[in-house]
Amino acid sequence: MLVNQLIFRGKGDKIALREKGATYSYSQLQARTNHFRNYLYARGVREKDNIALFAKNSADFIFSYMAVVSLGGVVVPLNTMLTSREISFILKDSRVKHMITDKTLDLSGQYQDSQVPPAQFLTTQISRELNHSTYPAAPGVAIQDSDPCAILYTSGTTGRPKGALLSHGNLLMNSRSFSEATGSGADDNFLCVLPMFHSLAWTCIVLTALYKGASLTILESFLPKEVIATIRDQGVTTVIGVPAMYGFYASLARPEDLAGVRIFISGGASLPLEIINSFYEKTGKPVIEGYGLSEASPAVCFNPMHATKPGSVGLPLPGVEVKIAKPDGSEADCREVGELITRGPNVMLGYYGLPVESAKALRNGWLYTGDLAYIDEEGYIFIVDRKKDLVIVSGLNVYPREVEEVLYQYPAVKEAAVIGMPDKKRGEIVRAFVVVKEGMKLNKKDLIIFLKTNLASYKLPREIMEIDSLPKNATGKILKKELREIQPR
Repeated sequence: MLVNQLIFRGKGDKIALREKGATYSYSQLQARTNHFRNYLYARGVREKDNIALFAKNSADFIFSYMAVVSLGGVVVPLNTMLTSREISFILKDSRVKHMITDKTLDLSGQYQDSQVPPAQFLTTQISRELNHSTYPAAPGVAIQDSDPCAILYTSGTTGRPKGALLSHGNLLMNSRSFSEATGSGADDNFLCVLPMFHSLAWTCIVLTALYKGASLTILESFLPKEVIATIRDQGVTTVIGVPAMYGFYASLARPEDLAGVRIFISGGASLPLEIINSFYEKTGKPVIEGYGLSEASPAVCFNPMHATKPGSVGLPLPGVEVKIAKPDGSEADCREVGELITRGPNVMLGYYGLPVESAKALRNGWLYTGDLAYIDEEGYIFIVDRKKDLVIVSGLNVYPREVEEVLYQYPAVKEAAVIGMPDKKRGEIVRAFVVVKEGMKLNKKDLIIFLKTNLASYKLPREIMEIDSLPKNATGKILKKELREIQPR
């Protein structure tokens, strides 16, 4: 089976997608996807082309994605919060030929005279043309489940985003395993308010729902009161979110608003016990945690629905193996901390165009995650820390090196270091430390304006602290542990 064939899993007259102002049955989903397919082929999309997809949550996102991969193309989902600089890097790195977007993007300043930005197809224009024109049927394409389906960009510790190349088989097997672990069925109604460009939303919500022939209720963005009303009024049974969302549910929702939900799932970052407890006190229902990463499509572990362990990310999904590796590569003992490594049909093909980085991450069939963890006597996995210097803001990855590199471009900054700090609403926030050049003064307001033009909003430091010097060891390495002990003035 291929990812694009999931749209045929539901009964024809059953509701597949709900969004504001529109509802689509599975038959309508199939027809609309086919129309998009014919349009894109007529506009030059071909097998093995990398096609960027920049759009907020919508049915059009799903039509576009499924149309591209049915033509043998590879989708490059773009984070809609990225700046033109960040977007252009990904487009160039992945050699994108065409873009499907819900708004015209001005990328001209990011390309030199000899370079031509990808052609942009507006979803509104596609829909408008399809309402008045019929396009010839695009030819069939022979696609294997081992063929590439998507490239998911995730920043590296060097600050250079890397594209995790996922096959049809990777995504299908992960949605299948996740549906088994969560007990999902055709009667479920999945809420999709997490951004579809994010692997958690795409695999664990969209693909899992389609795999089971279930329904999807789509919201463009997270507005707490609107989301709570939608859960109540649309009969949502499956809610998947990041920790910050559950804080809002616990404080704003009434028990009857969430009474119809079968399962609440949290991912993207560790869920504070304070939120778990307050949510349970309000609703009488648990929030179940799992663990994953883009390179694994993304789901790796999930707590059994009726045997969860607070603080644990659960057990490996069906068909997925997990081990804890010591620095020498041998397997760690029970409760001994080491690097979490995993293998299975969900593990990526490699990083797009980066053979050295791929070989480092994929060794002897195992994906080295860079996360430190241990396994208890019953096989439950506990994440202890991150080997990578990663900050997770509302479920979105922020790599300090990328933010630091932008800080260094500001004229008054001599040195910079970035860390993550705990935050009740977002899980973590970005805190920046800067050393100012001699004879210069730091204008924080001007610095923030500079950062906003070069970084997505969730990557922006919420706190900027000016210090005389950065703590370093004998080799000049910045001691970020000491930075975490510095309190704001």
